[in-house]
Amino acid sequence: MQDQILRTALAAGFLASPGAAAAKTFTTQAVTVEAETLTRGLSNPWGLDFLPDGSALVTERPGQLRLFSNGTLSAPIEGVPEVAIVGQGGLLDVAVSPEFAETGAIFLSFSEPGEGGAGTAIARAKLVKNGADARLEDVTTIFSMNGKTGAGQHFGSRIVPHPDGTLFFTIGDRGEGDRAQDPADHAGSILRINPDGTIPEDNPFTGSADTAPEIWSIGHRNPQGAVFDPVTGAIVTVEHGARGGDEVNRPEAGKNYGWPIISYGVNYSGTKIGVGSEAPGYEQPEYYWDPSIAPSGATVYQGEMFPEWQGDLLVAALKYHLVARLDRDENGKILGEERLFKGAFGRIRDVNVAPDGSIWLLTDKRRGEIIRIFRSE
Repeated sequence: MQDQILRTALAAGFLASPGAAAAKTFTTQAVTVEAETLTRGLSNPWGLDFLPDGSALVTERPGQLRLFSNGTLSAPIEGVPEVAIVGQGGLLDVAVSPEFAETGAIFLSFSEPGEGGAGTAIARAKLVKNGADARLEDVTTIFSMNGKTGAGQHFGSRIVPHPDGTLFFTIGDRGEGDRAQDPADHAGSILRINPDGTIPEDNPFTGSADTAPEIWSIGHRNPQGAVFDPVTGAIVTVEHGARGGDEVNRPEAGKNYGWPIISYGVNYSGTKIGVGSEAPGYEQPEYYWDPSIAPSGATVYQGEMFPEWQGDLLVAALKYHLVARLDRDENGKILGEERLFKGAFGRIRDVNVAPDGSIWLLTDKRRGEIIRIFRSE
């Protein structure tokens, strides 16, 4: 039924971008799918999440947050925190609180200006929605990384609300790999806080004077993908390598994932990274890409539309312009990879599963798009 509503809206010109192209058909290993453009004109969109009513919030890196509802893209929502637009930085991820129906809470990650330059920050806000209009109230920065710099790369920034009530998020090494090995430095880490910004008592570095208590794990280069995995009950992260060595990890409390001591890639100059691909005390990835696909957003497929993909990991890729579907067994073990939509849409920044089981993609362009993937009839 929802497929028919969306198609009718597209045909009638109700979607946000005039002149949207007809649906494209793609044949995958197990199912034929179609892709339709829901809206164009987003400025380098970065993150998307769904509200309980099926509408979606989407961020634009230059600092705008918009609501996509009933085929219409809103004007920029007022109340977004001040953003440092530098290099890869800007307004980055958005996550809707599991308690949104009661609290209206959402979370934003962004590059925050401050002493020394910019660094990743997390804000909590209340979204007040009135039909197609929305605004943010009670905006509070609940986390601000230490060690801000003028560098414009590796902000990480994916946010994951966990069923235990905490909030996981990622920060890249900010272009300085050695920072990822310092447990007192937020850079190059997976972090975990409570929704009000306080520190969970069971975090692995809580209570140690020479560590940052928000840190969950260290040794990460630039994790731009992170998702709660209902198959394993853990957080799964996806991070950029250098020249090769993109990784899928399942970060565990207090563990070290190796960057820049070990990697399956090499430096952009072609020289060796660290001591090689493994060493005592450093965790191995669950999967890696060499050459790099430049992964960004990721999700675990849970839905009724594609039972063939149930439990599989979907990873958006900027390089090669594709979505990597990692086939997994019932225990979450990765069995193989299928590359979808290669070259069809340009750089894909994020991938999400909609309430109806369709898959929504964000394309990273100056006139970025939301593209909906659905089952062909």
